Amino acid sequence: MTLTEDDNLSKTAAITASSRQIIGYVYFTFICYLSIGLPLAVLPPFVHLRMGYSVTLAGLVISVQYVATLLSRPWAGRISDKAGAKVSVLWGMGFCAMSGAVLVSAAVLHTLPLLSISLLFLSRLVLGVGESLGSTGSTLWGISAAGPEHTAQVISYNGIATYGGLALGAPLGVVLVDHFGLAALGIFTFLIGALSLTLALRKEPVAVVPGEHLPFSSVLGRVAPHGMGLALGGVGYSVLATFVTLYYFSRHWDGAALCLTFFGAAFIAARLLFINTINRFGGFPVGMVCLTVESLGLILLWQASMPWMAFTGAALTGFGFSLVFPSIGVEAVKRVSEENRGTALGVYTAFADVSFFLTGPVAGKMVDWFGYPSVFLFGFCCVIGALGIVVVLRQMQID
Repeated sequence: MTLTEDDNLSKTAAITASSRQIIGYVYFTFICYLSIGLPLAVLPPFVHLRMGYSVTLAGLVISVQYVATLLSRPWAGRISDKAGAKVSVLWGMGFCAMSGAVLVSAAVLHTLPLLSISLLFLSRLVLGVGESLGSTGSTLWGISAAGPEHTAQVISYNGIATYGGLALGAPLGVVLVDHFGLAALGIFTFLIGALSLTLALRKEPVAVVPGEHLPFSSVLGRVAPHGMGLALGGVGYSVLATFVTLYYFSRHWDGAALCLTFFGAAFIAARLLFINTINRFGGFPVGMVCLTVESLGLILLWQASMPWMAFTGAALTGFGFSLVFPSIGVEAVKRVSEENRGTALGVYTAFADVSFFLTGPVAGKMVDWFGYPSVFLFGFCCVIGALGIVVVLRQMQID
């Protein structure tokens, strides 16, 4: 065996070892989003059809969790920086388990509608805080344990854990409720949170980095341009996930679920195959390419005259969006010192939360005014805006 071949084998072994290590930390993100995905498809009909509340209130039960997540992101980042990533994860898993316990109470007390709906809201708020603490802490824990050179890989795997948890949770939640009732969903959420809390307790913590912790406003100022790029880049994903089913229905097409499958498959493939390009070429160049690909996918969706064009557009959108978060995120965390990295991650991710929360109602108005295809044009314009921001940030970096 030549020296070059031996070096390549060593590099491959090192990458495999680091991947296994990283998976051990992003697992906690997976549990957070599995907990979030479990009630997504069952709470709205439970609130509207069984409890008799309005559709608006049924939707609010779901969306209130995103508000809690958004508001607690900076706090979660600060806990990770000052007390340690492990502490943040422990609190996150505890909050996820607590949300399950509150959900059980809401299910048992469904004959008292006002109390039950109040408990449902409480469960969602607690889960939102758990998401902030768990996902921010697990990301920082992985970066600290694997090393800063693996930042892009940790963020990328974290994204796979996020979307994988949501994808698995929604159908699993339907099965649990159909066979055992809503209380079973709460019990299951409590158990996976409690088990994960136990697993986190057994893992070695990483040392808290000493140094000056910047004020939140200072971190926000440094990370905000990157967060705006992420927020605008995420609109393409949001309009696809939210409106593609209704878009297909309006065109009298079959296969809306397959369209989402194309998106998901392309998203995961890009993350697995091309994550190392960020370390090789830099976050901004990769982000520019990814946003360009995402914009092409949205144009295809906007102009689709037959299903295969929509399938292709969805795949390009997923492929492009896949590395937007980690590529811009790598550059965002470079803007602060190591002891402020958790806060930076929390602030950066909060911009995505805002984007996902606002895109639904804003794009819904676009549908009312101009029809379903217009949401993809809206997404395209936002992604082009994100591309402009990344180009400017890249130029500032060069200068």
